[in-house]
Amino acid sequence: MTNSKVLISGAGVAGPALAFWLRRAGWDVTVVERAPALREGGYKVDVRGAGTTVLKRMGLHEAARERDTGMRQVTYVRRDGRKIASLPADLLMGRRGDDLEIMRGDLSRIFHDATADVEYRFGDAIAALDDGADGVGVTFESGRAERFAFVVAADGLNSSTRRAVFGEVPLRHLGAYISIFSVPNELGLDHEEVMYTEPGRLIFAYAMGPEKSGKVGLTFASEPLSYDRRDVTAQKDLVRAAFAGRGWRSDDFLSAMDAADDFYFDSLSQVELPSWSSGRVVLLGDAAHCPSPSSGQGTSLALVGAYVLADELAKADGDVTAAFAAYERVMRPYVEQNMTFGRKMAKDMVPASRLSIAFRNYGMRTLRFHPRKEQVIDRVLAPMYAAANAIAI
Repeated sequence: MTNSKVLISGAGVAGPALAFWLRRAGWDVTVVERAPALREGGYKVDVRGAGTTVLKRMGLHEAARERDTGMRQVTYVRRDGRKIASLPADLLMGRRGDDLEIMRGDLSRIFHDATADVEYRFGDAIAALDDGADGVGVTFESGRAERFAFVVAADGLNSSTRRAVFGEVPLRHLGAYISIFSVPNELGLDHEEVMYTEPGRLIFAYAMGPEKSGKVGLTFASEPLSYDRRDVTAQKDLVRAAFAGRGWRSDDFLSAMDAADDFYFDSLSQVELPSWSSGRVVLLGDAAHCPSPSSGQGTSLALVGAYVLADELAKADGDVTAAFAAYERVMRPYVEQNMTFGRKMAKDMVPASRLSIAFRNYGMRTLRFHPRKEQVIDRVLAPMYAAANAIAI
């Protein structure tokens, strides 16, 4: 192709992962990111199955392993904070072999540092697209205008690039909302995650050491809510209304929420589209097929999608639309299996009844004494393992 310039919108995980492979194939890659700098911190994410395979092929698995959260224990507590049960984190969360857990910001930094030959433009975004036979004309919010061979939207669940190309895409709401933010580690958590559940509510807190700040997650069941995504105060009010006066340390966490500078709030939702591309614009990661945080598979889907898309572009000999179609054919069965798993887990995250919570708590109390607890957990998590490995790459 006469034009070897590629634009990727989004500098989270999917975008830099794709940039890594495209630069290796000789493309001239630019990544544009609305945020003023690389987003540090964030929440912890899992890399499993096929995602781990891709990380190894990038030569970055050891770098990621060095930044593993090292979580050792998951503890369930009652309303008053008394312990119900504690179990090894890797056992309960289904991490096996070379699977790992890492803070999202740490993984993003690893990919960014591995793509030093890629141009990153922070503090800018796509304002308009003009898709033509010879490429895509892009006007940026900064006023800059350029032409690219193709454009990749890797800018997440609420992708503005997707909206510009496909219009408003209704999200599949999975019946809950989640908020995550940093708090002082007043519990002294040391590589431990603590969970409290009541009907329609889940509170979890974790930290990677007593000297480290903690992270708190507040998840609540709800029908779709109407709110301004740019109004953080309004979002905090929604969280406060859902958790004020609830059990465990809910009010303490709500007080800490007001001071948090990394507040995150969004719905547990999925993106379902009949096609992931239009002309010379293609969607990647959550922008194409967000499985929701409940699946624990969004990061792995992004890594595998970046690998498959780059591979199909390399095989297409310049025919980018053919490459996009092949990428979708390869990825869609894998994506669908993970979407199904995400829908199931969304229901499990916020049980609706006290009976289901009591049954779960009983299981946690007795499981630690079970002589074959690993096999019991493996049977329960079999759908997750199947989804994580539902593609051959």
